[in-house]
Amino acid sequence: MKDRQDKTMSIETAVQTFMRNGRHISIGGFTLNRNPMAAVYEIIRQGFKHLHVYAHSNGAGLDELIGAGCVDRLEIAYAGTGKTAPTCIRFRRAVETGTLKVEDYSNFMMSLRFSAGAMGVPFMPTLSGMGSDIVEKWGFSRSFRRSDPKIVNEKLRIIDNPFGDWGDARKVVLVPAIRPDVTFLHVQKADAMGTCRIEGLSFADVEQAKASRHVVVSCEELVESDVLRREPEQNQLPFLHVSAVCHVPFGGYPTAVYRYYDYDSDYLRAYADAAKKDALFKEFQNRHVYGVADHRAFLDLIGTDRLDAIRADKRTGYAHNMKRG
Repeated sequence: MKDRQDKTMSIETAVQTFMRNGRHISIGGFTLNRNPMAAVYEIIRQGFKHLHVYAHSNGAGLDELIGAGCVDRLEIAYAGTGKTAPTCIRFRRAVETGTLKVEDYSNFMMSLRFSAGAMGVPFMPTLSGMGSDIVEKWGFSRSFRRSDPKIVNEKLRIIDNPFGDWGDARKVVLVPAIRPDVTFLHVQKADAMGTCRIEGLSFADVEQAKASRHVVVSCEELVESDVLRREPEQNQLPFLHVSAVCHVPFGGYPTAVYRYYDYDSDYLRAYADAAKKDALFKEFQNRHVYGVADHRAFLDLIGTDRLDAIRADKRTGYAHNMKRG
């Protein structure tokens, strides 16, 4: 079976293989958790531009992509990195200056949109957003939508309940499916074929992957298939959905990967301080992204002392005695 082949490759090769300028991509994780940072930094280094990005509620990864000028269009529910940046800083700057077009949905709407893509249906019905500006205000005009056949022709549609008053709803909202060209995820364990195990909350990652044409997975541990087969109920993503597997320890850093390491509050504070000024932000990315050859060199720049300080306690899954915020 073709999908049962060894799909391992470096993150550099995976990005080069599956990325193109102008692609519609999705990135997994949630705010401070499991952002596919090694992939994000490699996309920036390789200079891909004019991306259309879908994310549920992303943080550091999305903000760095936007700050690097990689993203033209975004569909999302929320972008923030906790206390250091309740709203992502470069994201906000790009919206205010008009360099980024944004279509916003509720968290539940984005989950439903990825679910629709995963199931192969064109839309999902919901009551989410009713009575709010989400259903009234569109970030993408109808004429703009016509400029790219991959963009759905309407943000959403409100229709009469086809079953009358059944369920006590006279109107329902239809939200369109998302079908990215490539989805990037970071997980705790994967085998060479692409079977993935996510420990802790999976957020919308599984639906994002199943909705996508290609899926690039980076993992903390590359394990033998027998390891994952011992508890198959713990594996959320089957190999048949995955296009590439990249073994990248600390591939989610500086965001947290449950049971492996916590988020690096020092790094995120330094990033937030730099992101507020264009010149400082350029210096920050020149040092941490463009100034290193790969993710391993980036981690060497951070240093083993800092990485050891955020390693997770095996019992709780989080780092002890870390100053947060």
